Amino acid sequence: MPKMLHHVTLILLPVVAAFAILPTVYSNHLLLFNFMIFIMLAQGVNVIYGFTGYLPFGYVGFFGAGAYGFSLMVIHLQASPLVALAAGAAAAVVLGLTLTPLFRLSGAYFSIANLAAALAVFQVVSNPNLESLTKGPYGISLSGVFDPTFAYGATLAILGATLGLVIYLRNSRFGMALQAIREDSISAGMAGINVVRERIIAWLLSALIAGLAGSVFAWYVSVFYPETVFSGEFTIFAIVFALFGGNGTVIGPILGVVILYGIYNAVGISTPQYFQLIYGALIMLLVLFLPNGLVSLLRQWGINVP
Repeated sequence: MPKMLHHVTLILLPVVAAFAILPTVYSNHLLLFNFMIFIMLAQGVNVIYGFTGYLPFGYVGFFGAGAYGFSLMVIHLQASPLVALAAGAAAAVVLGLTLTPLFRLSGAYFSIANLAAALAVFQVVSNPNLESLTKGPYGISLSGVFDPTFAYGATLAILGATLGLVIYLRNSRFGMALQAIREDSISAGMAGINVVRERIIAWLLSALIAGLAGSVFAWYVSVFYPETVFSGEFTIFAIVFALFGGNGTVIGPILGVVILYGIYNAVGISTPQYFQLIYGALIMLLVLFLPNGLVSLLRQWGINVP
């Protein structure tokens, strides 16, 4: 417990405080919002991949499910944003439950099947024949609940809860059981760990994080198309950010987002050709010299990183 409280003080409170204060001194609130979204998604990937070893190529499916769960509650039931947030999170969790049979697969087979499932969900929501229900390929408009200030505050709360969850996983018996499963699932099972149950719980927690991120994204932007919330870039960025910073840690995905997404916004938008070169070089150096992410470098320097 003291170690968990130390991590809360060292990481959770400063990160939340920074995103609470920055809007008062930095006018680009959308950029700050995107940073929070990618930290949540990177931590969501961290929960399932960093702690259990399952790499979800179709992770964006949960993000899109959350966005559409939120939107359909507002459009068809005129639900309040907070109720719709809960519905979006529930939609992602239900999708996660539906996909639990994928755990019969492993390695690349799991990743590819997960990607196929996300593409299938995208095809369903963008089907023109379902326009009356999902608005099909013509996009969502939620002008009635557009409130970026309130949505930003909700995102901040979700970010804090997400970091709290990862801190718990780093310091709890449940998190240690997940890491044991990641290292050797057969030995973990022989030690009395319910491998299937623990994996499914981590999977659903990961889906919940992405669903909440997708829901609050839909609320903040209020106008989007299926291609927006089911874009593969969300999955790619989340995975790269988590890998770059260091999977299975609390601070790693945060470092990955701050550094790589910071470079993307500083260089990638104005001069994409240089951004691709820098990005590629950074990832090559990481794979060759720091396969466990930046966190491993900090530990080599004697810095104890959670």
